[in-house]
Amino acid sequence: MIVMAVPGTGVLVLAAGKGTRMKSDTPKVLLELLDEPLLFYPMNSTDDPGFSGRAVVVGYGSEAVSRYLVEAWPGTEMIVQREQLGTGHAVFTAREWVSRFERVIIIPGDVPLMAKETLTRLNTRNIEADEDCTFLVFEPSDPTGYGRVLDTDRGFRIIEEKDALEHEKKCCRVNSGVYVFRSGPLLEQLENIGRENSQGEYYLTDVIHRLCEGEKRVGIMTCPDPDEMEGVNDPLQLDRVSRILRGRILDRHMRNGLKCVDSQTVWIGPGVVLGDDVTVEPFVQVWGASKIGDRSRLGSFSIVRNSVLGENVHLLGHVVISDSVARDNSTLGPFTFVRDGSVLGEGAFAGKFVEIKKSIIGERSKIPHLSYIGDATVGKGSNIGAGTVTCNFDGKKKNPTTIGEDCFVGSDTMLVAPVSLGDGCYTAAGSVITKDVPAESLAIGRARQKNIEGWALKRKKTDGGGE
Repeated sequence: MIVMAVPGTGVLVLAAGKGTRMKSDTPKVLLELLDEPLLFYPMNSTDDPGFSGRAVVVGYGSEAVSRYLVEAWPGTEMIVQREQLGTGHAVFTAREWVSRFERVIIIPGDVPLMAKETLTRLNTRNIEADEDCTFLVFEPSDPTGYGRVLDTDRGFRIIEEKDALEHEKKCCRVNSGVYVFRSGPLLEQLENIGRENSQGEYYLTDVIHRLCEGEKRVGIMTCPDPDEMEGVNDPLQLDRVSRILRGRILDRHMRNGLKCVDSQTVWIGPGVVLGDDVTVEPFVQVWGASKIGDRSRLGSFSIVRNSVLGENVHLLGHVVISDSVARDNSTLGPFTFVRDGSVLGEGAFAGKFVEIKKSIIGERSKIPHLSYIGDATVGKGSNIGAGTVTCNFDGKKKNPTTIGEDCFVGSDTMLVAPVSLGDGCYTAAGSVITKDVPAESLAIGRARQKNIEGWALKRKKTDGGGE
């Protein structure tokens, strides 16, 4: 037996499986659910300072899964299960890590609806009842596919459906796959389990039977909400869980004051923060770590991803804003694309068919329509005319454009970067600006117009006199 070194409860997330029924080369735990990997949800539900440590067993696609964990959940330990031989084998692979703790919670990596409060209650129940194992059970309307939890003379036995007899399949109490074990008895029994079953795998559920046979203390806790235990094994279940989770998130926000014109067409991710009195029109998506300020309104068909909108921001519709900031009282749209760390200052406006990339737009500045602003800084109170383009790429690198305060950039101006416009300057419509423009100046960069009188009549005669 491995000697335990650290008291407290560790959390072990099992995320090694491929998910064959998902019919995807992507590891199942990295498939997206409301714009987050499936693994995000069990990691979030176990992100509790009351637990003493956390590890994830990875297997199929271990490099990709590990990269996600390092980026999104720093401090998580990764344990590689090189052969996927079942849940018992996964925990056995992690036995040295498990031995550090007095207790360990084991949770599958594909139960996205599990509530943090449920895990806390399960752990508390195990401690207060002084049980060697406490596991969650539930009673779904259709138990097909789940392992049944059967009573025995000495406690419980969990039998997988593929190994169950017909009368055993009639049992509606099923195993959730979520357990709290005292680490010592768990590690002792992991040495003894076999794989004499239809799958030829080492089942963690066999530990339950062995603990009961050895007259150890084993208890169950029933989860009253079967949806909370819903697993994801195929695209149909992924869709069902997505709809449940989406509804829960929207209900929570609407109870806190969110106004949805049509909630059936709105999607909001689990990490989104909404201020007071926000209004969302139909067919809006808000994802990632986005924050929406008080009294803002998101117009139809807009997508907000990992962005911050200040107070009283208005997206007029068909706006895509990603990894960017729109400060208080700014207006965007319709058909506006803002991306890659851009910032719109307070009261700024980006209008129809405008793209802004990696740029800072000053307070009250306007880019009304048909423009591309990339790698640029625009000062306060400037107006960018229709058709303006910052020509920022020279074929090798991206170059900056600087536009000062209170500038007026005429329509169809090409700003060939690197270039700078001083405060208060103007550019004439149709100009190609290749040199810096001093403050308070007018820059004209176009060919002189020349009218050739009578040219059209001469052309007609040359062509044969018209029709």
